[in-house]
Amino acid sequence: MISISLFKTTLILGARAILKNLNWEIQHDQKIGLIGPNGAGKSSLLKLIISEHTSEPGGSVVKAKDTTLGYLPQHPEFDSEKTALALALEGNPRIAELEVELQILEARMGDPVVYNHQKSLDRAITLQQKLLDEYQSLGGASYPARVREILKGLGLPESDFIKPIGFLSGGQKKLIGLARLLLLRPSVLLLDEPDNHLDMPAKAFLERLILEYPGAVVIISHDRYLLDAVVTHITEIEDGCLTTFVGNYTEYIIDKEARLAKQEELYQIQQRAINRMELALKRYQLWVQVSDKFASRVRSMQTRLEKVNEIDRPSSDRRRMGLELGGWRGSNQVLEFVQVSKSFSSRPLIKAANFLIRHGERVGLIGANGVGKSVLFRLILEKEQPDGGEIKIGPSVKIGYYSQEHETLDFNQTLIEIVRSAASMTEAQAVALLIRYLFTYQQASQKIGTLSGGERSRLQLALLVLSGANFLLLDEPTNNLDISAAEVLENALSNFVGTVLVISHDRYFLDRTVNKILELKDTGIKEFIGGYSDYANKIMTGAMYNRNDKGK
Repeated sequence: MISISLFKTTLILGARAILKNLNWEIQHDQKIGLIGPNGAGKSSLLKLIISEHTSEPGGSVVKAKDTTLGYLPQHPEFDSEKTALALALEGNPRIAELEVELQILEARMGDPVVYNHQKSLDRAITLQQKLLDEYQSLGGASYPARVREILKGLGLPESDFIKPIGFLSGGQKKLIGLARLLLLRPSVLLLDEPDNHLDMPAKAFLERLILEYPGAVVIISHDRYLLDAVVTHITEIEDGCLTTFVGNYTEYIIDKEARLAKQEELYQIQQRAINRMELALKRYQLWVQVSDKFASRVRSMQTRLEKVNEIDRPSSDRRRMGLELGGWRGSNQVLEFVQVSKSFSSRPLIKAANFLIRHGERVGLIGANGVGKSVLFRLILEKEQPDGGEIKIGPSVKIGYYSQEHETLDFNQTLIEIVRSAASMTEAQAVALLIRYLFTYQQASQKIGTLSGGERSRLQLALLVLSGANFLLLDEPTNNLDISAAEVLENALSNFVGTVLVISHDRYFLDRTVNKILELKDTGIKEFIGGYSDYANKIMTGAMYNRNDKGK
């Protein structure tokens, strides 16, 4: 059954056509991953569906009867005075309405006029049962407990439940917005990057919620691991057009590569055929000057060429960021923590940490939000001092730091100014470098504060290259990158002659880039060899072993 359909839909914002003549259907049980480059129009498409944007004349967005929509924007806004728990409890207003209706009905049934009149009493009892059934289907008396369960599952600490939302981070506000939608349970969920700022346990919780959701879900996400885990279809938006693939992200990649290869093969075959016909036409045109008998052949060949429906060459060569991390070999022992401890406000964050990172290793640092991963980076960068223990950095090590919040950038500088301050080069050379990182000539003279999150991320990567570092500290480097840019970074890291320590909740990225995992927990640091999936398998196997052992 079709829940939403778009027919010949075109969206123009300003002077730019964002979406062009789209036809798209969302079935009632589909889980769709909506992907595409940053700026391709993914968020605009969701806003078109919820009528925040309007299609050009001739196009339409149609919802099936009784279809309800739930939309989570990238940056939800709420009353800053209300608490997280109060806002989440308001997620499904029908609960409160039913409680009021049941109270009114109960008082009415106590009225002698009703309970002494059998027909009136029967009608009241029937209505009460109907309201109770609906109340129970929405959670009923267990609704507050369900609210708390969802908030905790998504990673919001109980200590933040009663804080005014104005004191919470943008990521935490998004958690509350997501919890409200899950409690409302609309027919179709439209989620714009719901996984941003979630730690790994919260992402796993989100995956279960989406998989078990009884309606359709359209999710914009750059998290390829999430897209592999939950979606039944991938819809790609590129150059204002949509293409839908059946399957998850990995199946989409295989399918798309096969399609592109087939299209490229057909394109080359056709081009060779066209080339032969054009050469034949030139010969006939030359021969017709000698004999008129070739005139009919000329006309026939011209007609054949005019009727050729040319195959488009596949756009697999779409321009990508030109990231090349050089690096160089330095000390064999790059970083060592020896019994390092650090506390804040009497709260121990890092306890007697011991680990060693050697040259050439790619190490992923993982752990729940707030456990101290960024603090560990600040200790390495000497922005904080340890309370105890020793941090040893090799003598031939030069650190390059990528900041999650972009605080290493001066937002008042222009792009040209910051690039030229990082390396000795002319203005023309600076512009040429910026163009390699997908900035326009006009953007090169703009202030950094005008850039989007993804653009600031690309600029930080450019500066990382210019730093000439051989030990990279990367704090959530893929957070604002689209999938294409994340893949460029992954390929660059595989060719990097140096060492990498990366904080990331991007499980797909970790699988492709690291060969060791350091898990930071309240109890200390534990080391695992391999990528994220190797780590997850070991954790799962260990948990199963412990359960079986307890059962004996």
